[in-house]
Amino acid sequence: MTETKQSRGFAGAVLKLLRAGDYELTVTGRTQISPHYLRLSFAAGGLLEERSLHPTQWIRMWFSDGDKLHQRGYTLVNPDPVADTVDIEFALHDGVASRWAEQAQPGDTIEVTVLGSNFALPEPRPAGYVIIGDTASLPAINSLLAAIGDAPARVFLEAAHDDDKHLPVTRDAEVTWVDRRDAGAALVQTVEAAAFDAADHFGWVACDNRTTRAVAKVLRETYKIPRKSIKAQAYWVA
Repeated sequence: MTETKQSRGFAGAVLKLLRAGDYELTVTGRTQISPHYLRLSFAAGGLLEERSLHPTQWIRMWFSDGDKLHQRGYTLVNPDPVADTVDIEFALHDGVASRWAEQAQPGDTIEVTVLGSNFALPEPRPAGYVIIGDTASLPAINSLLAAIGDAPARVFLEAAHDDDKHLPVTRDAEVTWVDRRDAGAALVQTVEAAAFDAADHFGWVACDNRTTRAVAKVLRETYKIPRKSIKAQAYWVA
């Protein structure tokens, strides 16, 4: 369990002022989906009680690094309010969150905070979706694909490793995997090259900060998707 003497820093102080909800998750199992992708199962500690769920819902997890705690956002996977269980999927790389996940065993606990996650499916229903992300945002993308049912979806995913391209995508959609090159530029170019008149579509983007901005611009200027019909959120900093 994380020691209470560890500091959450300025971010933690702000979240406390905003009355964010704090919970403790307990690891109950682990599934190695690929060499670079891990799913951990948790007892949710009441996290899902009295809380309405929405597609792409995420929480802030606090990871220990010396005498400090660092927050990282992760999407809820398979949330079950009745059983009080939830899974979290980790795209593994060299970082404090990945190191914790790789070492986590049943019985280990971690503090989490709920604040800031909000998303509702667009109304009226769009003609289709253009969805762009990477392995970090794949859980959110799978959540979104499950929620939109049989709506047409064009999906672009960035792969950091060859085995990423075999990760499961929730439903039968048109998916293009792009190797990460030039700090995300290859993904931006691929999305732009596949452009079509998507003015009646909804765009959803979650990559690193620079790639997210660049792709959102392509969706506005080349796909002609109105700004109000684009949800763009950076999932990590390049």
